Amino acid sequence: METWQKAAPGGEGDDALEIRTVDGMVELRDPKNDAVIVRTTPRKWAAFVLGVKAGEFDHFVEP
Repeated sequence: METWQKAAPGGEGDDALEIRTVDGMVELRDPKNDAVIVRTTPRKWAAFVLGVKAGEFDHFVEP
């Protein structure tokens, strides 16, 4: 993938995180502060995505 992709429906929105893969790792960043990049393994990323889909992190989101 190597180019940043918006993690939002339609790839739009100023608040959307950006994601890419580089050298087999998954990277995330906030485009408003692109100096900070979070790096993780594809396995950990997949586990996180499954947790989000299962609602495990819903308590972090304001209604």
